[in-house]
Amino acid sequence: MGSARWDVVVVGFGAAGACAAIEAADAGARVLVLDRFGGGEATAISGGVVYAGGGTAPQRAAGVVDTPEEMAAYLREEVGDTVSPATLRRFCEQSAGMIDWLAGLGVPFDARTCPYKTSYPTNRHYLYFSGSEIAFGQSAPRGHRVLARGTSGKALYRRLAGAACERGVTVLTETRAERLVTDATGRVTGVECRTLPGWARPAHRVLHRLSVKPGLYLPGLGRALHRPVAWLERRFGRPARITAGSVVLCAGGFVFDRAMMREHAPDYRGGLRLGTPGDDGSGIRLGVAAGATAAHLGRVSVWRFLSPPSALLGGLLVDRDGKHVCDENLYGAAVGEAVLRSPGGRAWLLVDARVLAEARRQVWSQTLWFQRWQAWWLLTAGRVGGATPADVARRAGVDPAGLVATAGDREGTPPYTLIDVTVVPAPMLTLGGLRVDERTGQVVGVPGLYAAGRTAVGICSRSYVSGLSLADCVFSGRRGGRHAADAR
Repeated sequence: MGSARWDVVVVGFGAAGACAAIEAADAGARVLVLDRFGGGEATAISGGVVYAGGGTAPQRAAGVVDTPEEMAAYLREEVGDTVSPATLRRFCEQSAGMIDWLAGLGVPFDARTCPYKTSYPTNRHYLYFSGSEIAFGQSAPRGHRVLARGTSGKALYRRLAGAACERGVTVLTETRAERLVTDATGRVTGVECRTLPGWARPAHRVLHRLSVKPGLYLPGLGRALHRPVAWLERRFGRPARITAGSVVLCAGGFVFDRAMMREHAPDYRGGLRLGTPGDDGSGIRLGVAAGATAAHLGRVSVWRFLSPPSALLGGLLVDRDGKHVCDENLYGAAVGEAVLRSPGGRAWLLVDARVLAEARRQVWSQTLWFQRWQAWWLLTAGRVGGATPADVARRAGVDPAGLVATAGDREGTPPYTLIDVTVVPAPMLTLGGLRVDERTGQVVGVPGLYAAGRTAVGICSRSYVSGLSLADCVFSGRRGGRHAADAR
């Protein structure tokens, strides 16, 4: 493996890596993919939502009217100046075609539209408002959930991985990239890595899989379970040097690297890390060691979803001074950021008896299993009640006068409830990465090196809404793979 020359070597086999490999192979390149584990990683455990619009096939089938211009008008509020207006416009104009491309690879979509706002739809719905569109006065849902029961990321990854293999892409798993090889001009010409022998791979794969879900909810347990995985790599990994015409880094973010989180995002500690041990910042560090620069590493998406159940969106979100925090219809990441910046990082949702009763009726019909424990907490243990807004404010530790002033003349049915939305653990993921040329995906200042997905600065590096990261993985992965093949 190490003596052969590959046209394109892709580091990381999630959504971005698979899309890069597919495009490079379709361009006629001889492609090798390296993955530290078995592939899939954050993509496979995700909700499998792709943010797309401008008139996609599912949107048209559902009777949804949308244009690239409307999509860009909304995303401009989320993206800011993280990418250029031209890149955002290109992303939106290519969005409907991206869904067609994925469907052509066998990724299934569905036009059944969710009639209420939710963090993630049930198995009855696959097109939904996955961002803050309603808060911005837009009427087109753009969250395209892959057609599969439960969370759909595994189904998305399975189709992408299969499409790459059908094109003759070689995938070398249980192989960790350790250093990029450069020539005298600074051009990247290969990868130095450590790969496990065949007999050690099954144990490595099983031990890694056992650590992934505990690592999401109980970080300490996840680290303990993952130590044998790292030991196998150190003890039995064999060095190899792979020669390449171009290299594409698609190794994910760094939410699992405590040192990088302390350095770049110290305010975002203690949440649920959305990712796997593969999201350790290794791709970013590889690029920086080769001469690249990183940006937006302090941008982290931290989520505080108020729904489901959707009735809770009729409440009033306030801080400890009783002041309004933000529009309740904003996406959970925008709510999470607003709560984080509130006094003491605390927030409560004020609801009356009518809203509380309706929310309780909606729990079973509007939630999947992983949403029910949060709904249970919000509607039972995480709340206090009172006969008036002032009374419930005193019981919750919120300023009564401030809450009464904020609530104003809003009519309500007593008794009132304040739900503590701070104590629910907040999922989070990192958004920054290596700076790239937005036309080609080449890492700025490092010829022969490309980056995509959460290893690179992209569409969602300022603000995240559900599906935007996977959409950016497809967009940037295809871009990087295509241009890496052209440069071989």
